[in-house]
Amino acid sequence: MLGENHSLLSEFPKLSEKIQMLNETNESFRKRAAQYDALDEEIRNLELNNSPAGDQTMHEIKQRRASLKDELYQQLIKA
Repeated sequence: MLGENHSLLSEFPKLSEKIQMLNETNESFRKRAAQYDALDEEIRNLELNNSPAGDQTMHEIKQRRASLKDELYQQLIKA
């Protein structure tokens, strides 16, 4: 679905307390989460504007978002 919200809270609602705790206590997590949120917003904006970026660019941005999501999830399950 185009323009779908993939924020960490949307992706991991059962981990919302851990997300909040790590955002407050772990600077590295907070920075990576901010990068993830910025990529997610960029993707949503591109999709809602009929993707003015090329397919390769969209693929690369989505891959970066997926990598960050995996990294953040690993930190969440270890917390």
